Amino acid sequence: MADLIPLLLFVVVCMVLMAGYPVAFSLAGTALVFAWLGQLGGSFDAAFLEALPNRLYGIMTNVTLIAVPLFVFMGVMLERSRVAENLLDTMTELFGRLRGGLGYSVTLVGMLLAASTGIVGATVVTMGLLSLPTMLRRGYDPRIASGVICASGTLGQIIPPSIVLVLLGDVLSSAYQQAQLDMGIYSPETVSVGDLFSGALIPGLMLVTFYLLYLGFIAWRRPDAMPAINDDSTANTDRGNLLQRVVYSLLPPLLLIVAVLGSILAGIATPTEAASVGAIGAILLAVSQRQCTLTIMQEVMRSTTRISCMVFMILIGASLFSLVFRGFGGDEVVAGLLNSLPGGLFGALLATMLLMFLLGFVLDFIEITFVVVPIVGPVLLAMGVDPVWLGIMIAINLQTSFLTPPFGFALFYLRGVAPAEVSTRQIYAGVAPFIALQLLMLTMLAVWPAIATWLPDLIYRN
Repeated sequence: MADLIPLLLFVVVCMVLMAGYPVAFSLAGTALVFAWLGQLGGSFDAAFLEALPNRLYGIMTNVTLIAVPLFVFMGVMLERSRVAENLLDTMTELFGRLRGGLGYSVTLVGMLLAASTGIVGATVVTMGLLSLPTMLRRGYDPRIASGVICASGTLGQIIPPSIVLVLLGDVLSSAYQQAQLDMGIYSPETVSVGDLFSGALIPGLMLVTFYLLYLGFIAWRRPDAMPAINDDSTANTDRGNLLQRVVYSLLPPLLLIVAVLGSILAGIATPTEAASVGAIGAILLAVSQRQCTLTIMQEVMRSTTRISCMVFMILIGASLFSLVFRGFGGDEVVAGLLNSLPGGLFGALLATMLLMFLLGFVLDFIEITFVVVPIVGPVLLAMGVDPVWLGIMIAINLQTSFLTPPFGFALFYLRGVAPAEVSTRQIYAGVAPFIALQLLMLTMLAVWPAIATWLPDLIYRN
């Protein structure tokens, strides 16, 4: 009976979260109630809670987590500086006369925004507001238009510098060290955010390529669903001016991406240092676009503070939850369950990925990262799973979950800004092919883990 208490704690937390209560207080409050009842029943030792101050001090002094508010600031500032609007206008002029040209433009701009901001909701909403009315007005099938916007918007989950990867890197680092200590390795290796960034680069670019190939196939097979733009505004565009606008629109965000991501991959800067460079670069980019007024700066600071406080409050609540979970022997229960599943390591991984996929319907990536990964991570890593590969699999799995009807977060974001003539059924139908491409990417990663591990090994271990 005692073995069921940790599982009951997990189920109750999920139910409280689904009821709509604030995440941080749901985690901490439910854990404290279970700890109190467990102490009364003699099944919980309150000494576990004495470790909470050390946990909080570790969060406050964690240099890696400083990157979170900096990356959030960078993303929000770029959202306010009309980078997406200028990029989309320029890309439309560049590709508009091709069948499917608007679809290619949305995908590429979504990729650049993902690499610049790493915030899924902001990307989907921005692209939905800017591009969906234009695509519909140009005769695009609403299903294809909705699908490409949702899919390109979720690239922020996997294309670095992603906030998801920053948080995953910190959690997996702790889980990896704990797994090695459990195995008797007292000089444990580490996994860093830079490892995850480099590991996500190839899978992320492969996903973008899959999207573009699919759009090209649809444009070839169903040209009426993705027509070319043949009006005078694109047909008579001066090529010299167009090239100048392309360079002007593309160069600043590309330089920002290279400065942030390149400095991390080259080992010049830590993720936190690179995030500060990105924040300054976003301000300079906003200044160049004449979008850096005092009012905008106040809005950006308020939004950054709000998001950052939410992340760290959830982290504190998750720390208390994990202490109580371990106090009830939950880590041993999970290890026993995963080790007893048929299929060995494959069965454990499949069950974990399925659980995270389903939780992605009702929980945000932050809750899953802070609650689920610390529970299952040490067990899977102790079974011999590569931490970088596991992190990339989790990120793409959650990206797929956020696209999947009926509860995918990206679908809710787009539904909130889509015109009334675009039905929910059309949005659901539009994302189905992209979900298939996501599953193909997950399958390829499962069969060939080197897709995620080759570049980190090349950069950091040679």
